[in-house]
Amino acid sequence: MADAAAAVSKAVTAAVRNAVPPRILLIAPHDSYRTAPFLAAAKARGIEVLIASEAKHSLVSAYADGLHLDLGDIPASLQTIRREAQRRPFAAVLGSDDASTEIAALAAADLGLPHNPTAAVQLARRKDLARARLAQAGVPVPRHWRLDLTRPLAAQTGDIRFPCVLKPVALAASRGVIRANNINELTQAAARIHVLLARAGLREAQERETILVEEFIPGFEVAVEGLLTRGSLDILTIFDKPDPLNGPYFEETYYITPSRLDAPTQKTLHETISVACAAYGLREGPIHAECRVNEQGVWILEVAARTIGGLCGRLLRFGTGSSLEELVLRHALGERPELNSEGGGAGVLMIPTPQAGILRRVEGVLAAGKVPYIEEVVINVREGYELVPLPEGSSYLGFIFARAPSAEKVEAALRAAHASLRVVVMPLWKGVNV
Repeated sequence: MADAAAAVSKAVTAAVRNAVPPRILLIAPHDSYRTAPFLAAAKARGIEVLIASEAKHSLVSAYADGLHLDLGDIPASLQTIRREAQRRPFAAVLGSDDASTEIAALAAADLGLPHNPTAAVQLARRKDLARARLAQAGVPVPRHWRLDLTRPLAAQTGDIRFPCVLKPVALAASRGVIRANNINELTQAAARIHVLLARAGLREAQERETILVEEFIPGFEVAVEGLLTRGSLDILTIFDKPDPLNGPYFEETYYITPSRLDAPTQKTLHETISVACAAYGLREGPIHAECRVNEQGVWILEVAARTIGGLCGRLLRFGTGSSLEELVLRHALGERPELNSEGGGAGVLMIPTPQAGILRRVEGVLAAGKVPYIEEVVINVREGYELVPLPEGSSYLGFIFARAPSAEKVEAALRAAHASLRVVVMPLWKGVNV
């Protein structure tokens, strides 16, 4: 293995010397929002990206023509990556989503490239393990408990404080996250999540059989994008989430930047997230953090070893003209670009799914697009497809993007555009036994 890493390192050096465009391996699920923005950013920067996935028979050429892995067989996947690197080296390996960050770290380590320790990546994607590590390190996190779905709940709930929030330990985008205000609501939420986990396609038994329960933390929620370089954190931007996220479900809606939090609070955010990354052992690459801010300070909800969802990454534009994905790719190649953000504000609305059913049409898209400061309205779900709202749902109806002279005007534009839309849904009719 050491000989293979040395050979790859020499090949990388030779490629640089001969001015060969650098090549990055991006490991991505076939349905990832992040793949297209990474490919567009790579093309703009003259960087070659090879996609590795399980989508052997995908209709998307980047997947079909890429490297095909069996992510259920890690040794075989690493062997496939190693053979491809020996044929033509990679300068870096990235994972696009939670499901691919661990194999990306293993592959980078195998090839002698900068990477996060595998244990750190595992902590970052397992909410229960992450909570325990942060609490041990003294990082402010909600009081929390674990529910083992293979055991009777009644024997495990005696110490739980209400209100609380139940969440799967290995799903993202608020999927399966439910608030409970009493023991009856907790029991109902646990049963609902149990059904969801059984259908979610999770490989690990513990991920299918464990629920994290944590004390509800009131406050203002923010998301933070950052880059780690040898353990040092650069914050790229802070997104405010102006809508109250108090449950019973926690659907993401508005992301607005720059943040309107005061400078001391932003400094505390940076310090707290840095300590959380160090507690996990994260050292290299992108991080996406979710935090709550209240009178008691900054509370860590999540620190993931990846970027925010691909379409939302469009909001980051810097003086260098770089998108979030360009910054991540350049960082992976050893650059540390200036982070001078452009003036004004930017924001996105992840259009909520109003109800379950079959999408008939979305009315008012043209009117929404004509609202001042709106840049684009994107509807992702085609007519005739089923809409599944949270907590079971796993995708957004669409996105509205805005850019304006201030964060306040961005938020007002997004709300006006959303008010212009009318989502027409046909209810699902269940058969009746007679």
